Amino acid sequence: MGIFDKIKNAIFGGEAQAAPVTEAASAPKMEPAQRPAAPSAAPSATPTTSPATATVDIVPILDAAVKKSGQKLDWRHSIVDLMKAVGMDASLSERKELAAELGYSGDTGDSAKMNMFLHKALMKKLSENGGKVPADLMD
Repeated sequence: MGIFDKIKNAIFGGEAQAAPVTEAASAPKMEPAQRPAAPSAAPSATPTTSPATATVDIVPILDAAVKKSGQKLDWRHSIVDLMKAVGMDASLSERKELAAELGYSGDTGDSAKMNMFLHKALMKKLSENGGKVPADLMD
């Protein structure tokens, strides 16, 4: 699992992501029972498509994570603070790995520029993956 996936799961909820997979995996186990297989196939398809179409409002989730952390973190402007808020390692090596995942082509030695890119790219990618991200964090 990559750094982006860890962040996404921390914000969107790893269990919510796993539930459709579990349900879909349990559907074939029900097929030998014949009659329950058809009804269970349709409901398992619905949760599988729901996370892709449902949106998760990241603001209250990250605000709550900051509050829970007990630290003064500015997740809206800092990738380091966002990562800390969700309980992740915000070290330079982790951010460099995230930069590689998100397609950063700049100098990873310039952590200020890289961090600005990471925050914007992360917001965009969260939005593309079902996150409701405030417009001011997208540009």
